[in-house]
Amino acid sequence: MQVSIIIVNYNTCNLLRECLSSIFQHTHGLDFEIIVIDNASSDGSREMLEKEFPQVIRIYNSRNMGFAAANNQGIKRAAGDYLLLLNSDTQIIGEAIRDTYGFMEEHPQAGIAGCRLLHADGTLQPSCRSFPSVWNIFVESFFLYLIFRKTKLFGKYYMSHFDHQSVREVDVVMGAFMFIRRATFDVVGLFDEDYFLYSEETDFCYRAHRAGFKTFFFPHAAIIHLEGGSASNSQVRFQRLHAGVLLFLKKHLTGVRLIVAIGLKQLGVVLRVATYFAVGLFTRNPALVKKAKHFWGILSSPPERAQSENSSGLSSHSLSPS
Repeated sequence: MQVSIIIVNYNTCNLLRECLSSIFQHTHGLDFEIIVIDNASSDGSREMLEKEFPQVIRIYNSRNMGFAAANNQGIKRAAGDYLLLLNSDTQIIGEAIRDTYGFMEEHPQAGIAGCRLLHADGTLQPSCRSFPSVWNIFVESFFLYLIFRKTKLFGKYYMSHFDHQSVREVDVVMGAFMFIRRATFDVVGLFDEDYFLYSEETDFCYRAHRAGFKTFFFPHAAIIHLEGGSASNSQVRFQRLHAGVLLFLKKHLTGVRLIVAIGLKQLGVVLRVATYFAVGLFTRNPALVKKAKHFWGILSSPPERAQSENSSGLSSHSLSPS
């Protein structure tokens, strides 16, 4: 088996149907399997899978296990030499899977690869980024990555200075499309299930980097990523994005760097509450006022609670709600 495609689903029945259809329509010349892990969906996803895609391997969970844990179930079941972790709210364009497979075969030093992510209208989404660090958190907290987004110094965190047109080694590729060599899992291990959703791909890429594997951005393959497929509760999404970064910092930084990074991250939330609320009132923009309330919710909710199961399950990866 060349490639195992692993998809975690939570109440994205229609999007999952389109995703699977695009895989079968556009993937040729590869020996592949598809494994769908359903996190206790209640929208007819299971019935749709059994009726329309009986060839797909199905794992049904009795509760929402989270993104990292569900992917680990698929990884354990997979038989492929490579594993593609794919969001249910994506659509394959052309031979994206086969082309990425070819890239990995030609570059044995690559442990992980990601492709270009596009919005439904074909415009580019940020598809890779750098690891969280004291500097990167500082740049984000004070909005410098937005003000000077085209400079390498301030655009490094979200790689907004990068035109996404060339192959290059990067720190992190987005979890919406992660093409991973099995040997990487053999050395690094599975995803850390302390991450319910968000930052688990950052953590995995960081552990792979420390183990000597390289992560590449491969622009000659592209997929559509609709974002937020099951992100019905944006407050929960904001809280989990924040909690995921805090968990990463606590896991991988120590001493003064950890204290400063967490302080800057929290300060960034406070600045967003004040900024979005003030600007929202001044411009009479309810969306900004709502955004301020979401950030206020981060301050009032323990990070540990955000990285645990609740009724508002999510299954889509994006960057930051900043």
